[in-house]
Amino acid sequence: ALDKLEAGGSTAGGAGLRLAYDVARQGFGAERNNRVILATDGDFNVGESSDAAMIELIEQRRDQGIFLTVLGFGTGNLKDSRMEQIADKGNGHYAYVDNLREGRRIFVREFSGTLVTIAKDVKIQVEFNPARVAAYRLIGYENRALRTEDFADDRKDAGELGAGHTVTALYEIVPAGASLEGTAGDLDSLKYTRVTPRPGTGDEWGTVQLRYKEPTGTRSRLLTHPVRARGNVREPRGDFRFAVAVAGFGMVLRDSEYRGSATLCQVLDLARGAEGEDEDGERAEFVRLVEAAKLLHLAQAGEGEAPVTDR
Repeated sequence: ALDKLEAGGSTAGGAGLRLAYDVARQGFGAERNNRVILATDGDFNVGESSDAAMIELIEQRRDQGIFLTVLGFGTGNLKDSRMEQIADKGNGHYAYVDNLREGRRIFVREFSGTLVTIAKDVKIQVEFNPARVAAYRLIGYENRALRTEDFADDRKDAGELGAGHTVTALYEIVPAGASLEGTAGDLDSLKYTRVTPRPGTGDEWGTVQLRYKEPTGTRSRLLTHPVRARGNVREPRGDFRFAVAVAGFGMVLRDSEYRGSATLCQVLDLARGAEGEDEDGERAEFVRLVEAAKLLHLAQAGEGEAPVTDR
């Protein structure tokens, strides 16, 4: 049956989703993983295809206990932002599949993390201790930011957490007592957020709070974890070092005003020093991606574009 499938024609996104949800409803079970898996390029061009109409449908079925996972395929007309948005509204996961290895990662190795939800509407709030931190900036997550007052509001939708799922967030900080030269002019434009001085515990850098709901729950639970000082500051190693390389790569690619002195050469050095065992070859694949980006920049510079050889 799979061998007989062929791609062609137009994409009736709204009608396809309704049919999938109807089928899922027929097999619905309170103790089951009730989920629609949508594999698409996101270019819905026939019938009910507006974002507002689809989101309304997805939110209705989400509240009925049927979640939505979206897998992106194809190139050229890929609607990446739309697919991520509808997956978020459907209490699901979004991933882009560009090769067989990525498909194996999603459906085999990380199946429980991507397709089994253990907590919904997960919100994380970080509060820095002004005795330790004068100013801070979150790197990335621009489309995930919530207002401070939304953290305790159970009506606000947030992300989902799968079994074995981990999340990494990087902050750039200015330690208390350090010079704010080079950042002070940016504080008002939200490059950094100045910490409001108030009494705090001296050995704590800050406090991480997490709110979440059970997959079928409506009220959130709160977990609080203080982050305490651990001796001298050391060079990043292992997973953290690799995460720094990935974040740096993103800022260099976007030519971010916040990238500082980061270059592709620095990203390569960080990533190569943190590959570790890498049984599945994913870190090696990232290194190859950075190398390809570096070669592309060199080629563009050779064609007379802006010099980027040191990036």
